[in-house]
Amino acid sequence: MTAYVVDASVAIKWFVPEIYSDAALRLCRAGNRLVAPDLMLIEAGSILWKKFRISEITQAQAGLILKTMKSLPLKIYPSGDILELALNVACALDRTVYDSLYLALAITLECQLVTADRRFQNAIEASNFAKHIIWVEAIPEW
Repeated sequence: MTAYVVDASVAIKWFVPEIYSDAALRLCRAGNRLVAPDLMLIEAGSILWKKFRISEITQAQAGLILKTMKSLPLKIYPSGDILELALNVACALDRTVYDSLYLALAITLECQLVTADRRFQNAIEASNFAKHIIWVEAIPEW
């Protein structure tokens, strides 16, 4: 079983058709163990609110997506448990603590973070943490 940390940029694509949605959905196949810090649900809610504001989805759709997301077989980890490591990562990479929480969880669990955030991925790929990140399209299709 392969474990992956997923960030909100990936999880939202499971519900809202966007570029890379097909790649993001490959993560949901049997055999993958998906995990995220609790911040992911908050960030997903914020993304859904933005999509509501630009009339891409309705408020009812946003609520249903968030409710469904909370019921997924996605193991949620408390951010407080990895906050110090996230701060260290944020300082080392000059990235936000929010983004660094995902990477800190991947480091802690010795797995990879899957992202569709190109700027974040580029920053990590050029660092000592490169082995802990994978671009959403690089998820194997099998």
